[in-house]
Amino acid sequence: MKKILCPSMMCADYGNLKDEIIALDKAGIDIFHCDVMDGSFVPNMTMGIMDIKTIRKYTDKLVDAHLMIENPSTKIDLFIDAGVDLIYIHPEAERYVIKTLAYIKSKGVQAGIAINPDTSIETVHEMLNLVDYVMVMTVNPGFAGQPFIDFMRDKIKRLVELKKERDFKIIIDGAMSPEKIKEMSELGADGFILGTSSLFGKDVDYTTAITQLREM
Repeated sequence: MKKILCPSMMCADYGNLKDEIIALDKAGIDIFHCDVMDGSFVPNMTMGIMDIKTIRKYTDKLVDAHLMIENPSTKIDLFIDAGVDLIYIHPEAERYVIKTLAYIKSKGVQAGIAINPDTSIETVHEMLNLVDYVMVMTVNPGFAGQPFIDFMRDKIKRLVELKKERDFKIIIDGAMSPEKIKEMSELGADGFILGTSSLFGKDVDYTTAITQLREM
């Protein structure tokens, strides 16, 4: 099974964003991952609409938006208009999650949920009928560079069983070192958010890094 590799663009060099996008595209990544934080749902602020529009301008690859914001339903159209192909929302941030997921899909955009470390599978079980992607946070959302939370393995194993009954892909976000990517892939995860643990700030170029991750 081919790994879905998604560079976390908040880790990119914003002084050379166009070159970063082109280099990652040529390296063969699958989805450009855009973390959007409002300083309220999580204690940080990151990418905005103009950043996403810039990424969209220089690639034909899929672009996602991971909305770590309060009341995402009120902002969905902004991201759709910016050209994203996939939108993740956090169930804790939205009053009517299923309605919002259905709206995203009605606009021809793929829908996903992001599950925080303290969110149980039981609370999102019904939502799995509507999602194309489930992103498991193996760190607390909001900051790069956190350690992997070991007991998230059980959650991933449970989702792997559930996806046999439904049509969604499992993406892992948080402390995804090459070793963790290999382990999670063997558990049954489909894809990975690539940050400073596996891609950015390394001594190898993006093409070499992506090739090595695929071959693991």
